[in-house]
Amino acid sequence: MHLYNAWLPPPVAAAARGEAAAFAAAVRAAADAWRPGDPDSAYATLKWISVFDLFIKAKSDISPVDVQDLVKLGLEIFHASQNKLVVQIKWGGLLIRLLRKHRKRLLLDVQWWPLYDTLIKTHFKRNMGPEGWKVRKQHFETVTSLVRASRNFFPEGAATEIWSEFRPMLDNPWHNSAFEGVGFLRLFLSANSRNQDHFTIDWIAQCLDIWDSVTNCNFWDIQWASIIARCIKNFRSVNWDDFLPLLFTRYLNMFEVYLLKPKSLAFEYFEKLINFLEQFYHPSNGGQWTYSLERFLLHLVVYFEKRLQHEQVDATVEEHDPPCLGKEEMVIFIKVILKLLDRGQYSKDNSLAETVSIATSILSYVEPTLVLPFVATNFQLALETTTATHQLKNAVTSVAFSGRALLLCSLFSSQSDDSCAVDSFSDLITTSLSNALLGMDANDPPKTVATMQLIGSIFSNLATVGANDDVPAFLQSTTLSHWLDEFFSRLFSVLQNLESSSPINEGYQTSFTSGTFLSKDGSYYFCMLEILLGKLSKPLFDQSLKRIAKFVNANILPGATSEVGLLCCACVYSYPEEASVHLFKPILMNIMSSFEGTPKPGYVGRAVPDKTSKKAALSPALETALDYYLRVLAIAISYAGPVLLNYKEELNHIITSAFQAPSWKVNGAGDHLLRSLLGNLVSYYPIDQYKPFTCQPIGNIIEPWGCAKAHQDREVEMLNFPPKWHDPSQDELSFANELLQFHFQSALDDLLSICQTKLHSETAGDEKEHLKVTLLRILSSLHGVMSCLPEMRPSYKDGRSQEVEPIFFIAGSAGSTVGSSEMREKAAEFVHIACRYLLKERTDDSILLALVVRVIDALVNYGSLEYLEWSRHFQAWKVESTSIIEPPCNFIVPFHAQGKKRPRWALIDKANLHSTWRCSQSSYHRYRTNAEVSPSGLMTDLMNDLLELSLHNYEIVRSYAGRALTKLLKRWPSLISNCVLTLTGNLCDPKAPEHVVLGSCSILSSQTVLRHLTTDFVSLSSFIMGILGSSHHESLKCQKAITELFVMYNIRFSGISRSFFKNSESHVDKSGFLSLVRRINALGFESNSLHWRYNLMANRVLLLLILASRSESGVYSQMLAETAGHFLTNLKSQLPHSRMLAISALNTLLQGSPHKAYPQDSQQSLDHPEYCNISSTGEILNQIIQEEGFMNETLNSLSHVHIISDNDGSSKASYGASSFQSGSERAITDFYFDFSASWPRTPSWISLVGGHMFYSRFARIFKRLIQQCGMPVMSSLQTALEDFLSSKERSRQCVAAEAMAGMLHSDITGNLESENNWLMVQLQKIMLVPSVESAPEWAACIRYAVTGKERSGTRAPVLRQKVLECLCSPVPQSVATSVLAKRYAFLSVALIEISAPKMSAAEKQYHVKIVDELLDNMNHSSAQIREAIGVAMCVTCSNMRLSGSFGPGSREELCGDVSMIEQTGNEYWSKCLTDGANELAVSIQNSIQSKQLESTSDSATENSMDHREESDAKRMETIFHFMIASLRSGRSSVLLDIIIRLVYPVLSLQETSNKELSLLAKSAFELLKWRILHRPFLETAISSILSSVNDPNWRTRSVLLSYLRTFTYRHTFILSGSEKSLIWQTIEKLLVDNQVEVREHAAGVLASLMKGIDEDLSKDFRDRSYAKAQRIIVAQRRNSKSGHSVATIHGAVLALTASVLSVPYDMPSWLPAHVTLLARFISEPSPIRSTVTKAVAEFKRTHADTWSIQKDAFTEDELEVLRDTSSSSSYFA
Repeated sequence: MHLYNAWLPPPVAAAARGEAAAFAAAVRAAADAWRPGDPDSAYATLKWISVFDLFIKAKSDISPVDVQDLVKLGLEIFHASQNKLVVQIKWGGLLIRLLRKHRKRLLLDVQWWPLYDTLIKTHFKRNMGPEGWKVRKQHFETVTSLVRASRNFFPEGAATEIWSEFRPMLDNPWHNSAFEGVGFLRLFLSANSRNQDHFTIDWIAQCLDIWDSVTNCNFWDIQWASIIARCIKNFRSVNWDDFLPLLFTRYLNMFEVYLLKPKSLAFEYFEKLINFLEQFYHPSNGGQWTYSLERFLLHLVVYFEKRLQHEQVDATVEEHDPPCLGKEEMVIFIKVILKLLDRGQYSKDNSLAETVSIATSILSYVEPTLVLPFVATNFQLALETTTATHQLKNAVTSVAFSGRALLLCSLFSSQSDDSCAVDSFSDLITTSLSNALLGMDANDPPKTVATMQLIGSIFSNLATVGANDDVPAFLQSTTLSHWLDEFFSRLFSVLQNLESSSPINEGYQTSFTSGTFLSKDGSYYFCMLEILLGKLSKPLFDQSLKRIAKFVNANILPGATSEVGLLCCACVYSYPEEASVHLFKPILMNIMSSFEGTPKPGYVGRAVPDKTSKKAALSPALETALDYYLRVLAIAISYAGPVLLNYKEELNHIITSAFQAPSWKVNGAGDHLLRSLLGNLVSYYPIDQYKPFTCQPIGNIIEPWGCAKAHQDREVEMLNFPPKWHDPSQDELSFANELLQFHFQSALDDLLSICQTKLHSETAGDEKEHLKVTLLRILSSLHGVMSCLPEMRPSYKDGRSQEVEPIFFIAGSAGSTVGSSEMREKAAEFVHIACRYLLKERTDDSILLALVVRVIDALVNYGSLEYLEWSRHFQAWKVESTSIIEPPCNFIVPFHAQGKKRPRWALIDKANLHSTWRCSQSSYHRYRTNAEVSPSGLMTDLMNDLLELSLHNYEIVRSYAGRALTKLLKRWPSLISNCVLTLTGNLCDPKAPEHVVLGSCSILSSQTVLRHLTTDFVSLSSFIMGILGSSHHESLKCQKAITELFVMYNIRFSGISRSFFKNSESHVDKSGFLSLVRRINALGFESNSLHWRYNLMANRVLLLLILASRSESGVYSQMLAETAGHFLTNLKSQLPHSRMLAISALNTLLQGSPHKAYPQDSQQSLDHPEYCNISSTGEILNQIIQEEGFMNETLNSLSHVHIISDNDGSSKASYGASSFQSGSERAITDFYFDFSASWPRTPSWISLVGGHMFYSRFARIFKRLIQQCGMPVMSSLQTALEDFLSSKERSRQCVAAEAMAGMLHSDITGNLESENNWLMVQLQKIMLVPSVESAPEWAACIRYAVTGKERSGTRAPVLRQKVLECLCSPVPQSVATSVLAKRYAFLSVALIEISAPKMSAAEKQYHVKIVDELLDNMNHSSAQIREAIGVAMCVTCSNMRLSGSFGPGSREELCGDVSMIEQTGNEYWSKCLTDGANELAVSIQNSIQSKQLESTSDSATENSMDHREESDAKRMETIFHFMIASLRSGRSSVLLDIIIRLVYPVLSLQETSNKELSLLAKSAFELLKWRILHRPFLETAISSILSSVNDPNWRTRSVLLSYLRTFTYRHTFILSGSEKSLIWQTIEKLLVDNQVEVREHAAGVLASLMKGIDEDLSKDFRDRSYAKAQRIIVAQRRNSKSGHSVATIHGAVLALTASVLSVPYDMPSWLPAHVTLLARFISEPSPIRSTVTKAVAEFKRTHADTWSIQKDAFTEDELEVLRDTSSSSSYFA
């Protein structure tokens, strides 16, 4: 049994034993409700889902057999409900929770294919259902989560099946199918023990190869990293060492890591990775990366902890376990992580600073000898340095989080005689406690909260405080006595200086908290006080109590009411008897004396109102004092227990006086006191929660902590110390009953008499006050006893009001029962009468009405008060402090738990919270599963009252009543129908005022009501007709509310029930549904005078209903043709929004095609009965299309949708017309919620054809129309297009392009020769038109026309070959350059869509033909054409390469010449591209330099080059365009050999006088820096790159350095030692370059490489550079003319500079000598002097924060040298 259930109050715990049987019965009942032959019976099972959820959340002890049966039933219902999204969401959610919670106890096989099938059919098919996007999104998340939860249960062989299913999708990395494929792989691939055989070394190598096929794509990288991590985690037997370089290269570049096997190379690589990242954690480096860094650190430590826990648990279970992390590995890991912690602890980003503290806490239990000294040092540092306050706060938090580890260590080290460590840890605790008090400051909330957390943390660990003196010095009673005095002085000072941020509300709602930072959730104030006062020995407590009592009685602090109340509450909770004497008594006396002599209007106790005192009021000072003391008392008695019986008379007198007082503020305080007193008398709550308990302390000092997941066989010690509960005694219950009799029963009688006899007929003011006080007393009583007052009894549906035996599910109770159901029912009756009276007589009094609403809410929503209390406390626990969590793995005390351990008080708190939740839920579902039970008549009356109040003209009353009504309807769904009819009637009512409409919309838009509409036809039709008939409400607020309601209905639409098509005898009856559709259809025509928004709504509802009725083939076929015709006519509508909706509708409704052969698939006809009815639809559509001028009008109106803005194509291609639609209108018209992009399905990266206004949805309509109706559409389109094709308007060209695309892609069969010829002639014309304005649209048209069919895009459309033929045919030489550029752009987009792995022989031949033409034109005179050629070459060559990698294929079909070319492969086009490229670059450089030399005197000839040189530059430009396109498009993975051979030209042509060429070289360089190269390309690249070191042009050498910096960083894990050494020598060589810029650049690069690239190389370089600099200094002292050149000396100084700047912020032992030696070169001439000055200044800047400590590393002489460097020279020296 779970600890929280074992620790429930005894009566509840006894009842909870029956939960296993209740669960089994519920499973049987749900199984009976499900009839496999009737899929609609799934809806009948939904009411059981929330019941099963109860058992999961209640952590009930249920039988694994029953759970297994439930999971099997759930999976069966889930798979049978293919089109019922709501059923799948509900059952899927339950299955996820069951599989996660009981995964270790279940033995079952879950098949993966049905889950995949569900995902595909619902989310990856083009014909989306009618469900709203919220429902679809929820469904998608549910199915994917269910797959993740089920992966562990996939049977043997599933991994192999999944791989073989998705592997083919990865063949073409330039198509969306590859991304879908890898996404599905990550989602489905199961790595459970049954599928281990699939994961071989070869398979992993294959995965890494595929991973490399797409570069720099975040989505792709994350999917593969996740798949590999899953393998690493589950298969430790695999030897990963060979893959580590590749993996860590990936991790470094994308930032993910998973720790690998012990004693492997992983630690070495891991350390290197951390060295790179370390500098980014420094506080001065905040930025966009901080969040990623924080998550990285947290997950790293959490997974490390989980792994240790897993290994420790396994070690006790299994003998032959894979190797575990040993002591050595843990130490290595923690040392490395400490570097990050050291950097990040003082981050200005709060989340990173807190994560560092959490990580420190977790690691301190694993290796305290490393971590705790680090905590101690940092705390000392924060105290000593004059730093920002957040540093001290962070340091205090770290000590608080590591408090338990510190105490345990000080204890266990003392036993092992390590006295030094003991002293330091004990000192740290003493220092932190004493210094913490200085941090308590009302003006510095963060530090104050951190301090309180620290005190709470340390005292939570102590068994007792001050009980004996055989303890460390800081725990002895004398020390503690002084500390407590100081603590309370500080605390009282803080309380006196607090200012409330929210003044107490004067309205109907009484505020209970003064709202300062101390009373907010997560402040630790109250918790710290309870712990501190609970742990103190009796003498110390008495000392504290006297101080507190003196303070409380001497001060009135309205700004800190709740804080003082909580302080008193903590005292009373610890020792009620003593505290009551010192605190209650004085406060009670104070209040009673204050009340003496105050005027009493006599509104309590049926007294005759005192007419004389009606004008009297309390003075402000007295009112404030009374309010303060009453509230302090109310908070203080919250957990006082039976001790209150001693003050029974006084409390009675005070409460009555408070309600009698002529002040609403004091009445409110009385209300607070009454509810607090009642709650304390009748409720269960733990007592002695914070007191020491009888368990043997660890080392007599430290309290043992426990785990909530304790198992009887492992950790029973905490189960033996259950909490002691407050079980109300008979005396307490009789006192509570007395209070109820007086303040509830009598108040109800008062209420009735006021309303019926009109007591105050002559004084309206008195009546209002009397009503307010009376309602407030009733409300206080109900809130005080909560669910201890039994709920109202329901009745049977036939009207018999009798005892209904409730079904038992889970146990729960707030306390002992007081009163009876009759009392609640009497209250309901009287309050109903009062409500009617108030609505009639006092409808404008918002305070009274709000009070009535709250009373009704407390009466009818039984258990909701507990639920509110639970949710408030639950939120507070969400920010649980790490200081009270001990990780499962504790290596200090060698004992490992099942889960996190917490102090006993925290476990009791959570058990109490659990008990509160059980109480709120135990009765909630009792009657929901019994269809015979209905709410009583009284409940219905109150519901009607709430309904009326929710339409009130005061917004505050509406919102209160609306919330209460929604809760009631959720519990009693049978009440919804009447509500809906009333509310929709208000929408139709022309006379309904604005507030009624607003209230109606608010209730109707609740999820409860919207869900009900799917099952009740009468409600649905009244809802729809209500909305569509509400256009007469003219106010803007009304229209906004109605539109928002409709949008909410849209996005939450979840279909309709099949019962709509049956009558009451369950026979088929479609007449009601069809008549509703006809009524809506009539509203959807523009001819009626309906407002356009309502016309839009009517059309939208029509579409929803027809789509939702797809499963009813009879109804669907009747409506389909008519509706499709209706929307087709709407295409030429004058209303832009109607056109947009018509497009959405037709895309969904037009499905099949009699003119296009479908694959013979029996499932197709089952899924889509609409195929049976295609021909009749086609006939109706044909009639409309052949109407005179129809097509012309349609094209014309569609052209208006294309709004061409000034900056072309700002609108998104998939969603046209967004510019003239508001958000809500778009929510109505945009129908698709696409998870996969519908078109294009390949990446769009060609800038030449970017920014088009081509809408694929329009093209799809033309395609579907042609497929549905055949040739008539073709011919009418041809006629209409003649005019549009020749138009100069871009919007008309757009529509023409869309229509053409649809025609070309429609694949219809028949005699099409003439049509095809017409299409090709038009294409040819379009290509030769010199205008380029609409070129992007026509490029998109061609791309659409050749797009492959099916999801993988491998099946070629019928006309693809014709289109390619048309594009490949050469154009006349005389055409304009723009035409030629356009043709190449068209070619590029067409070839992008061809699936390279599945190219046909003809397509390969086209490629070869195109490459030949491109190679011939490489040095074309037009820059635009050169760019187009570069792009086209990239696409063509990469396609050929990828196609070649899939084997010879159908090569023999090619003609002989081409075949030979293909086989020789690289010797053909790649040679043409790269051969002589380096020489070309050199000659371009030389010719430019020689021209510059020649033209120094004559600027006129500056740009004159001879023809050959110009041609060379143009050729190089084309090559750069090719390279840029390859790197940008992600196609470089198949072209790497070519790209590497072009590196030298890129480096050497960065800075030339030919600006266009240099600009291209720079663009290529920026892209090249991101590319990771693998072997064998790496070796070639290194030799090619390093050859530039001797380049005569210094700019090339400088660019080389820039490239080497990123190249070495990105490849650091895959470069061999010799390669790194070679790169290092190359850079070192440039330190003495004859150009000063190169030298300085080399030093900067070396400084960055010294951090993490290679420790040995760095150390060797450091030592050599130091020795060399020293030799120069010595030589210069001997002989001032030592013979060293300036470059040599500057090189030596720069080498020193690189060493110094490689360690910003740190002070390694070698640094003082290096920086001092560097400073000695200050007297050298420039540029050496300026280098030294800058370097020393930078050193001082980065070490300024901690200089006061770090300067100790220098000798006095060294500091003198540094001072000399920074002092400025003087004229008077």
